[in-house]
Amino acid sequence: MKKFKKFLKWFFIIIFIFVVLYFGLYVYGHFSNKLSVRVANNYYFYDSSGNLYNGNSDNWVSLDEISPYLIDATISAEDKHFYHHLGFDYLRILKAMLINIKSGDTAQGASTITQQYAKNLFLDFGKTWTRKLQEAWITIKLESQYSKNDILEGYLNTINYGGVFGIENASLYYFNKHASDLSLAEASILAGIPKSPSNYSPITNSENAKRRQKSILDCMVKNKYISKEEALEAYSVNLSYVGVNGGENVSSLMYFQDSVIDELKSIKSIPSSFLDTKGLKIYTTLNMDYQKILDKSVNDALKDNSNIQTSSIIMDSKTGAILGLIGGRNYKDSQYNRAINSRRQVGSTIKPFLYYAALENGFTSSSTFISERTTFTFSDDKTYSPKNYGEIYPDKSISMGAAISYSDNVYAVKTHLFLGEDTLVNMLRRVGVSSELDAIPSLALGTEEISLVEMMGAYGTLASGGYKNKPYLIEKVLDSDGNVLYEHEPDSELVLNESDVFILNELLTSTYSSDFIDYNYPTLISFSGKLSHKYSIKTGTTDTDRLIFGFNPDLLIGVWTGYDDNSESPSDDSSISKDIWFNTMEGCMSGKDDSWYTIPNNVVGVLVDPIDGELAGDNTEHKRMFYYIKGTEPTLTDSNFDVLIPTMKYEE
Repeated sequence: MKKFKKFLKWFFIIIFIFVVLYFGLYVYGHFSNKLSVRVANNYYFYDSSGNLYNGNSDNWVSLDEISPYLIDATISAEDKHFYHHLGFDYLRILKAMLINIKSGDTAQGASTITQQYAKNLFLDFGKTWTRKLQEAWITIKLESQYSKNDILEGYLNTINYGGVFGIENASLYYFNKHASDLSLAEASILAGIPKSPSNYSPITNSENAKRRQKSILDCMVKNKYISKEEALEAYSVNLSYVGVNGGENVSSLMYFQDSVIDELKSIKSIPSSFLDTKGLKIYTTLNMDYQKILDKSVNDALKDNSNIQTSSIIMDSKTGAILGLIGGRNYKDSQYNRAINSRRQVGSTIKPFLYYAALENGFTSSSTFISERTTFTFSDDKTYSPKNYGEIYPDKSISMGAAISYSDNVYAVKTHLFLGEDTLVNMLRRVGVSSELDAIPSLALGTEEISLVEMMGAYGTLASGGYKNKPYLIEKVLDSDGNVLYEHEPDSELVLNESDVFILNELLTSTYSSDFIDYNYPTLISFSGKLSHKYSIKTGTTDTDRLIFGFNPDLLIGVWTGYDDNSESPSDDSSISKDIWFNTMEGCMSGKDDSWYTIPNNVVGVLVDPIDGELAGDNTEHKRMFYYIKGTEPTLTDSNFDVLIPTMKYEE
């Protein structure tokens, strides 16, 4: 009995201490520095001209300017005890813990509206114990410093409604009406989005949104906000969605903005909490004119194909600044950013880096290999038989220039194996490709998967004349008081030889040159005579992917097309990526002077037969200027350029 009394005594002492500390925290929170409730997710985005193109929290509305249906639906869905707790719903937490223990996972959550609002005050949603304690303290401060209506108002004005922040912005975006005018049907749809914006947005996933709407309407009935009849009537309403922001009406702009936010979260100098910045002014690299041109090019090219996806990036050749970006054909249908997050086989667009390595290792524009059906046999008795597109083989020696023009696979693999399979891997690492790569024979044909943005960085080293610049989207970030929190500093590094890059860039103009019409046609012969400026261009084709990269000293543009399920890409799809690239590049360069790279002092140009690379004579049918490091150019005494490259061992 004495032990039991002692236990009770200590139990009540512990409870008393807990209660005193608990309420002490609320008292301390009440008298500590007051939080600003109008700062969460307060982003302002500016383009490269300094013009504001999107500000997520501009449309703050008071609680009495929000439809009562939306308020009731939100409370029913998110926190039915909102007006009866001090920020933490302990019974709900206990219930969630029991359910999670029973089910063996952590799917059941118990966050209150105040806790979610506290979380939104941070730039990212960290999951460390330090972050959880910070969020808990902010929850206490919110509850002790503001009324429940103030907290609810702040929450509704800052929560994420599928890439659109704040209820007024969401109402205008989805229904083109003010938050005060939302019907029960509309309100129950919007109230369902914040739980999982990517899954419950009615524009990106209408079926999930309707299921979520029914669940919310049922909760509203259960909590006696509406009748069963009202719920059934609201659920049966066939809603239509606008899906347009009030700012720049460019359907692809959200892909760029998502990429900016991703980059923002990686910048260490920016405070993690909006409480420290009271909003962020983000000055981006976006060229709105270029983005509009890209947007139109994509929409025009894809209008007759309802399934194919695309991604594309426009980049400043000299700096790596991303001037325009599209991560998919339609942001409403899919918010997945294929330009940044997707890794695909890059096909023959990898070959320029192989040929740069070859030039660096003694090859010239005229170096030849015989292109014919070839089976390579390796020490472990494995074989590899690369095939040319269309099974077209000249059965003779062709120059590097011709191999680039036709995208000859046999020539590429022979070059790759001659240099050693690690050479191409090391070269790609040098130009900034970080994706996992295997040193295998087929790497020369782009069978490894690399993201579009990585390839843009790699091609940027060619477009800049040999300098590596990491692609970026943010020029500077300011807080609400105008203090500079971050400013991009150029980190340009010379990683390639300027002379070899010039020679390669000249060779990459052969892909659309009629000088190479012979036993085959250049891969981009359809561009011949149509381009208003001189460009280096390379295409890539696999069973599932189509890519094209092209540049001059001003702009670099890359385009990918394919299917999310990796289904086969028919030959007709090749024209889509080409059309997007052509219309975008020509649109961006319209009215601008033609510019090209200055010939380095140690480089000379010589007229040659472009197919075999030999010095052109009076009777040479086709003549083209090839470029060489001085002393390596062909002369009248050269009779066979194969002698420059040791004979390879292979089986025919």
